[in-house]
Amino acid sequence: MTDEELLASVKSALGILGEYQDETLSVYIAEVKSFLLGAGIDNSKITAGLVARGVSDLWNYGAGNGKLSDYFLQRATQLSYL
Repeated sequence: MTDEELLASVKSALGILGEYQDETLSVYIAEVKSFLLGAGIDNSKITAGLVARGVSDLWNYGAGNGKLSDYFLQRATQLSYL
């Protein structure tokens, strides 16, 4: 999946329309992918749904309480064993 396709899928999953937030979303997508790759997960196993969950977890409009959810961490752990 290309970066553009992943961005479009994440936006769709999160119900975000337009291009206004594309730069912010792209930064969070890169961060989530980096986390997953650093955990030893092969790029081919990284799904748009999991990335969208991670982006949603981190994106809190600067409220300062962004953290990865238990679901995200559990799914990442599962994928690291495959």
